[in-house]
Amino acid sequence: MCFPLPVYIVFLHQYLRRTHTMSDSFIVEWARAQQPKAPSMKNASVFYRNLEEELDVRRAQHGCIMLHTKEQTSMVDFSSTDILGLSTSGSVRKGYLDELAKHPDFKLSSHGSRLTDGNSKYLEDVERELAAFHGAEAGLIVNTGSLGNAAIFSVIPRPGDAIVYDELIHASVHDGMKDSLALYRKAFRHNDSESLYDALVAVQESQPQIRNGTRSVLVAVESVYSMDGDICPLQELIETAKEVFPEGNVQFVIDEAHSTGVIGPNGAGLVSALGLESEVAIRLHTFGKALAATGAVILCNETVRTMLINYARSIMFSVAPSFPMLASIRATYQLLRSGETQGAQNRVHEIVKFFLETMTSDPIWSKASDTGLLRLPTYEDADVQPRRCPASPHPDHPAADAYQAQLLPCVPPATGRFLGLPHLVSGGAQGDGTRADHLPCVKHGRGSEGPGCCNCGMGPRDAGD
Repeated sequence: MCFPLPVYIVFLHQYLRRTHTMSDSFIVEWARAQQPKAPSMKNASVFYRNLEEELDVRRAQHGCIMLHTKEQTSMVDFSSTDILGLSTSGSVRKGYLDELAKHPDFKLSSHGSRLTDGNSKYLEDVERELAAFHGAEAGLIVNTGSLGNAAIFSVIPRPGDAIVYDELIHASVHDGMKDSLALYRKAFRHNDSESLYDALVAVQESQPQIRNGTRSVLVAVESVYSMDGDICPLQELIETAKEVFPEGNVQFVIDEAHSTGVIGPNGAGLVSALGLESEVAIRLHTFGKALAATGAVILCNETVRTMLINYARSIMFSVAPSFPMLASIRATYQLLRSGETQGAQNRVHEIVKFFLETMTSDPIWSKASDTGLLRLPTYEDADVQPRRCPASPHPDHPAADAYQAQLLPCVPPATGRFLGLPHLVSGGAQGDGTRADHLPCVKHGRGSEGPGCCNCGMGPRDAGD
């Protein structure tokens, strides 16, 4: 979800009020990080001076990133991806410790790549479990989602193939495409089936090998887009591809990073929610968002898996996932399979729905929407809800520079959004200071003094209708 500037200012004010001194504030630290440094380094090594000169270019644009730790403030969490609260869940921790206890002699490191000493039966067992959960033929666990995307798009498209991608596709896909043997690449307008149709027709008309069916087109999309928060109209895009290429040489690759654990049966993702497992060639699910773990899994068939193992240098020359990493993944997926996370998943959808209804019913909503200040993503399927609401700050606001600065390296200038993610539990409380179990009943919109609803006898987590 992405909040409008007034909400952002409330958060900022809350931050400044809770810090002990002004020097500790994010704004002051950010402003200090934008001061040029190269002019004061005349006697320094040319190596470091040249680096600072490059950083000064970004500082001049008020775009130099500075890091801060969440321990520095007691602010409510609206920015992390711990959507279901699993990172603080005792059940995940217990499952993880139980898994470690079952293997008391485990090694802390895999001590090698999968091509040498890093592979193990335990790793392959976990991969098979994940593939079965998501309804895929095979799975390949990698150390990060970005590494997974880079591996897919640098290896799987072959010479003569084409890559057609949503214009808002993740940066790691672009990184993979830079090393791809498929030289024809074309973007289509975000979530626009008509634009995809035009892009595919352009490929068909200009690429004879694809036109005669001897080469393929890979379409790259995301299930939930990380910056805009809207959901891919996957079924519509697949039907469009079949219309242009009825012979079937179009394959879809989908990044499910932001739908994992939150959308679909037991959090299996958008593809599983729509029943399109057989229509999508490759899926990437990450564990560092809602699943309280690290790494990612590439879901595919055995042919794609073997290609990645043999040709993806980022996999071939990386240390294999360690046992502690795999144990945390298995512990979380055991919760998913058991259905224990379904209630949290449903509740997050209720919170999003409640937020959307509250925002759009406010008298000021029409004006804010018409001026372009605030845009909320929607989706026709009520069972597949967006989790972010993009908005942009007014460029003349004094906080806009600091706000935009942290986004400039990630999005083009003047297109920044303030991303806010609703959580089942946000630092022990929701944005208004109420605990998750004291939120208003979604059905009737009235609050409670305790875990019960208003007067309907239903707790908030039971008010799914």
